[in-house]
Amino acid sequence: MRWKGGETSGRIEDRRGMGGGAIAGGGLGVGVLAIIGYLVFGIDPSTTTQIASQFGGLGASEQQGKVGTPEDEAGRFVDVVRTNIDQVWATKLQGYQPPQVRLYEQGTPTGCGYGQSAMGPFYCPTDKTVYLDLGFWQEMENQLGASGADFARAYVIAHEFGHHVQTLTGTSDQVRQAQQRAAGQAEANQYSVALELQADCYAGVWARNASAVSNGQVALEPGDIEEGMKTAQAIGDDTLQRRSGGRVSPESFTHGSSAQRVEWLQRGYQSGDPASCDTFSGA
Repeated sequence: MRWKGGETSGRIEDRRGMGGGAIAGGGLGVGVLAIIGYLVFGIDPSTTTQIASQFGGLGASEQQGKVGTPEDEAGRFVDVVRTNIDQVWATKLQGYQPPQVRLYEQGTPTGCGYGQSAMGPFYCPTDKTVYLDLGFWQEMENQLGASGADFARAYVIAHEFGHHVQTLTGTSDQVRQAQQRAAGQAEANQYSVALELQADCYAGVWARNASAVSNGQVALEPGDIEEGMKTAQAIGDDTLQRRSGGRVSPESFTHGSSAQRVEWLQRGYQSGDPASCDTFSGA
């Protein structure tokens, strides 16, 4: 993926090095893998808060990091990608307002409770912020079999921005209301799956338009979309359930199967149009 000549926003809040608790015991055991499996790429805020209560949740205003463009390559990468994603969505969604992006290590206060690295990258609708612990990239590769390519990591970020778009359009609120009316958990999960697959599709939409809005400074290169699909394959609910040693239980899916995640990432990329991302017609 080409990105080093891309624009930066200077609006990344960097909380790395400010401390934060890790989950007791350390490492990524089956329990933490389960958390990753169900929370990576879009945590429901009520779930986040529930988990946060175990660690003494704090308000997001109680910690402030340095705002700007991080000096390290990984932090700069995030700034370039977020700037490009914002530029794409500014052309696709009238009145688009960018989310905040915060980098942290291990744990940090958020508007949705206390965020933990083991949750994976997540978006909090309460404070309209994408939270990233960049150390999770390595865990995602080593523990989950995801790709380590730049585009695969950018896809993760773009997915979280997809959840921000859903908040701006009201889709997230509609899904929560539908879940409250659902006849049971299995039906409620279907709405969650549709929400997550739409965010995957939105990530594909970004990827298709990245080069056009940046005059080619941020662009996919041969093999990049395949690396993104490798990551989508690795974090499907069925794959993660097998990895954790459990049986595959489609009624418990909250993010979609590996095949579904690959399909909707591809669909967004092929069309480049968010209108192609209607994942709810079958929900």
